[in-house]
Amino acid sequence: MHTPDEVQQMIVDNIREFVDRRIIPVAGQLEAEDQYPHEIVAEMRKLGLFGCNVPEDYGGLGLSNTTFAMIVEELSRGWMSIVGPIGTHSVICDIINRYGTEEQKRNFLPDLATGERRGGLALSEADAGTDVQRIRTTATRKGEGYMINGSKMWITNGRFGDTFVLAAKTDPKAVPPYKGISAFLIEKGGEGFKVGRDIDKLGYRGVETCELFFDDFFVSEKNLIGGREGGGFKQIMTGLESERINVAARGVGLARAAFEDAVYYAQQRSTFGKLIWEHQTIGNMLAEMGTRIEAARLLLYSAAEKKDRGERCDLEVGMAKLFATETAQDVALMSLRIHGGAGYSKDLRVERYYRDAPLLIIGGGTNELQRLIIAKGLIAKYPVK
Repeated sequence: MHTPDEVQQMIVDNIREFVDRRIIPVAGQLEAEDQYPHEIVAEMRKLGLFGCNVPEDYGGLGLSNTTFAMIVEELSRGWMSIVGPIGTHSVICDIINRYGTEEQKRNFLPDLATGERRGGLALSEADAGTDVQRIRTTATRKGEGYMINGSKMWITNGRFGDTFVLAAKTDPKAVPPYKGISAFLIEKGGEGFKVGRDIDKLGYRGVETCELFFDDFFVSEKNLIGGREGGGFKQIMTGLESERINVAARGVGLARAAFEDAVYYAQQRSTFGKLIWEHQTIGNMLAEMGTRIEAARLLLYSAAEKKDRGERCDLEVGMAKLFATETAQDVALMSLRIHGGAGYSKDLRVERYYRDAPLLIIGGGTNELQRLIIAKGLIAKYPVK
């Protein structure tokens, strides 16, 4: 079992205090009005949260994946949406740090670390989400750069962000298709880059999710990540390992919030002459919830620690993402059932947990995809001899 060291514990304690003081009191109103939390995000910048996984040499905190997972859990306990501004931002920081040229690291990482730059991942398209190889956005060579044409959707930070890692086909005829994908660092401001509508969502409200459109948008060859074509698929898939740790941590945090609300309520509400937790049905639900949350957290830490060691961890990350997010969905529903009619009302936070949880099952690679990744990893781990 992972035991936080003194530094990790201090960081987690500070974030927990921040969540209790600044996020929980206003989350309900911001979520209901679908308002972007500008003031909270500004405080997150001051806390250095935009540079969690940026090395200290480039102005970041240089935290481990495990520590970052602990931070995300605490933030999600308060309001899952608040993780949005630093979620995919941290993914592109990971991609740049791992695969960018030294010039790209110097030019982008310091401002990403402070939050002066705000990042996002321009990957999904209308016909290409889980199946990344189906992307249709193209990058056609022209002079000392590329012309980008196509569109992206489901882009977190699409409106208030300004720097994105974009996946595009530099060789649409490549076989297999993934060999034709390249990744670019793109910035707002150039002609041919348009931000479309904000997508109205069931949950995960208060953080923008947009469509992006590219019509002969020019990007310099200096912004081709790693300086070579055809490496985009590997670069982005490695970055998605970070995102799946992030999403798993959100699942643990949301499940924990739903569980804590339920266990407190069960000690206050009485039916048939006893507190409801004393009824076996409710007691069993609380036991199931608490056990699954603890198991999800341990899976999460195991995957994060393996990534911290630089080992291949797609199997472990897939397991953590699958189990933690399914746990979040199930615990949110059980919490709503324990609260009864009160839980169905918007007067309490429980209904928000129930609306937010499905995104975790879908986002970061659907759980159906995770099961395929896990199965493939298990076959490779246990070959027939």
